[in-house]
Amino acid sequence: MPKRDSPVTAQAVSSFAGAIGQILVLDLVFSIDSIITAVGMTEHIEIMIIAVVVTVILMLVAATPLANFIERNPTIVMLALSFLLLIGTTLIAEGMGFHVPKGYIYAAMAFSAVVEILNMWVRNRRTRRKPGPGH
Repeated sequence: MPKRDSPVTAQAVSSFAGAIGQILVLDLVFSIDSIITAVGMTEHIEIMIIAVVVTVILMLVAATPLANFIERNPTIVMLALSFLLLIGTTLIAEGMGFHVPKGYIYAAMAFSAVVEILNMWVRNRRTRRKPGPGH
């Protein structure tokens, strides 16, 4: 069993602190996004406050399950980043006057998501089939 001041413990504490820091930054970013969205949609301050509070609560509730899911399926991060890149590129193209049919974008994203779901399913089946030590 490692001592409390061992490198393993220090590494775990710094990883935990990093995770908490990332969650706080994401909460801040999405709260600001929520505020901007609420301001654009309404002139009532009460609705803006409710939007921010609900968003922060949802993020705090969803943070651990999402982190666990991402830890079990790290390739989903790459898929999400590729979706963001695709959407960003599409927005830039449309801003420059090029029309990109949305059906192509949605079809590409749906196909990629289905492929990733199949990959996750296969990985999960393989891990369940592996015999444990001593078998």
